[in-house]
Amino acid sequence: MAIRKIMVVGAGQMGGGIAQVAAQSGFEVVLNDLKPEYVEKGLAFMTKLLDRGIEKGKLTAEQKSATLGRIVPSTSLADAAGVDFVVEAASENLAIKTQIFRALDAAAAPGVILASNTSSLPITEIAAVTNRPESVIGMHFMNPVPVMTLVEVIRGIATTDAVYNAVEGLARAMGKTPVEVNDYPGFISNRVLMPMINEAIYCVFEGVASVESVDQVMKLGMNHPMGPLTLADFIGLDTCLAIMEVLYEGFADSKYRPCPLLRKMVKAGWLGKKSGKGFYNY
Repeated sequence: MAIRKIMVVGAGQMGGGIAQVAAQSGFEVVLNDLKPEYVEKGLAFMTKLLDRGIEKGKLTAEQKSATLGRIVPSTSLADAAGVDFVVEAASENLAIKTQIFRALDAAAAPGVILASNTSSLPITEIAAVTNRPESVIGMHFMNPVPVMTLVEVIRGIATTDAVYNAVEGLARAMGKTPVEVNDYPGFISNRVLMPMINEAIYCVFEGVASVESVDQVMKLGMNHPMGPLTLADFIGLDTCLAIMEVLYEGFADSKYRPCPLLRKMVKAGWLGKKSGKGFYNY
């Protein structure tokens, strides 16, 4: 089945970014969320990014208009009936995602691929709630989606070669670089990244060094463009904790134990940039 029309479930930072990139690449997009105001907020943020692109000379006003013109708002998962491909970008919560996939499975035409933008949750388990596990796959975009080129394409245990090849081709058509990954907790990106962030938090928790010092060491000593604690704030400390919990539970290995300071900050509502306070104030 040729992919021309894509549904993106979730109009937040990730879903909005995926919708923007797909629309800029010439695909028709149905942008779905629970309420109209959520979709409107996603479109407003997208418009802001497109305007910034015009200011920097990377985009024309005509391209912006064409991009937004390819996006149709939606608040019903039943709208999956009219698309060729679906990618879910809802909260990183297995219960929420499986509920969405059950609804999408019922609504989408037979053969339509259902993808999840999950950053750590098991594709095989998500696929198991559908009647098309062979057509379920992970498509993990990096944040911010319009800027980052990597997409982890994650095979579930039942995912067919044809489905993988179709998603790999779609990623390339969206200007991304796909990397094939098998279904293990955290995949590659977060299995490597999150323990580093967690260890950086332990350095602060144990009094080894200040937040600023930890970030400086990794920026100046390891040539990282951003310190791990700054990065944690941008990702969201609640998201970091959720991924560490998946790793800890999935591998039953103490090296993935979330730092107590991370748990405490999340309980305090200090989630990073999105809440105005994390390891830094915003």
